[in-house]
Amino acid sequence: MLGLPAPAKLNLFLRVIGRRADGYHELQTGFVAIGLADSLDFELLDDVRIERRGDLTGPPENDLAVRAAHLLQQQSRSRQGVKVDLRKRIPTGGGLGGGSSDAATTLLALNRLWRLHWERARLAELALQLGADVPFFLQPGPALGEGVGERLRPLALTPCWYALIHPHVAVSTSEIFRSRELTAHLEAFKIKSFPEGSLIAGGPSTAPGSADPDGCAWRAFGNDLEPIVRHRFAQVDAALRYLSQFGDARMTGSGACVFAAFDTEAQARQAVDATPAGWSAWAVPGLSEHPLAPW
Repeated sequence: MLGLPAPAKLNLFLRVIGRRADGYHELQTGFVAIGLADSLDFELLDDVRIERRGDLTGPPENDLAVRAAHLLQQQSRSRQGVKVDLRKRIPTGGGLGGGSSDAATTLLALNRLWRLHWERARLAELALQLGADVPFFLQPGPALGEGVGERLRPLALTPCWYALIHPHVAVSTSEIFRSRELTAHLEAFKIKSFPEGSLIAGGPSTAPGSADPDGCAWRAFGNDLEPIVRHRFAQVDAALRYLSQFGDARMTGSGACVFAAFDTEAQARQAVDATPAGWSAWAVPGLSEHPLAPW
């Protein structure tokens, strides 16, 4: 039996800069893993069965951990199976990447249990087939993402605590990306690619012509999906307005979760402890290193 975590992520900022011919959108985003995680237990099976136990949010065949196991089994031609027991703590559909993280942890676990010895770059190729966020969870730490989010570079961040709120509303990512408001935004807005070194760990600059000794330059960027979501979902708007009393409130991914960054745990807990009834809230640290980075 092998037990491993699958941490959630935040999109510290998210810029939508274009639509590709295949229908996917070009993005610029900053990823950081946080101290809120699902837990997965893996047990080897002597045959090729992939079994899924524990918390389920839909049909097992659609579960990203199951899909990751089947894909790796197929591509590696492994004749071993696995039983995956998953305990969910990350809200589904909140923009926290829970399913993607489960998939990445599954790839890492089975790479070891099945003794495949694949390099991370090879696993990352499979990860992208499972979803645009999955490759990030194979990174050792915070990262800048471009393309659909799969082109990744290290991101320099100052240590932070985050107040995180889930207002208990489901936001459809595909609906937001198909919205007329986003189409209008793309027609009006163009942005150059991140310059080499921009916001990069150890890079010479964090934005054109500026330095970032404190690792805070990401705060100058926003989330292009946030105005669309808060206009359509009153609960998200209310959560952002509440959290803005304590700090720079923003939305992660396409929502519905919102967050604010703080220097100390006490500041984050102050915001969380006063959260209105009916919402879920956590005070969590940003992770400078993914818990499975040594793998």
